[in-house]
Amino acid sequence: MTIERTLGLIKPDGLERGKQGLIIDRILQNGFKILAMKQIRLTKAQAEGFYAEHAARPFFGSLCSYMTSGQIIAMTLEKENAIADWRKLMGATNPEKADAGTIRKDFAVDMEKNSVHGSDSPASAGREVPHFFSNLEF
Repeated sequence: MTIERTLGLIKPDGLERGKQGLIIDRILQNGFKILAMKQIRLTKAQAEGFYAEHAARPFFGSLCSYMTSGQIIAMTLEKENAIADWRKLMGATNPEKADAGTIRKDFAVDMEKNSVHGSDSPASAGREVPHFFSNLEF
């Protein structure tokens, strides 16, 4: 297996409900290294740029509004098989369909307020990590 890097976000609902410590603890317990981490509030332009691939979808506007509604925590995560392992730890986008013990099953409110985001492929990780951490080599 190859060491990979991926983006992890804790979304506004996770911070508003004080779940960030529990989520970070799960990340660490599952063998991820956190190479970089920062708490920020996205501007509308930053959210629209980050989610540009979804611009034509009907949920784009509400997603960008939600992601700018409060603080987020952005992290660069690293470990062997990081992308797949982070996706598995997050759980299905719809928390009702997420497996027991996943972050979304345990902490998400609904499909939009699902507490976390992660890159879905090496190409996405290569685009998403520099969006938040331009100083990291990818």
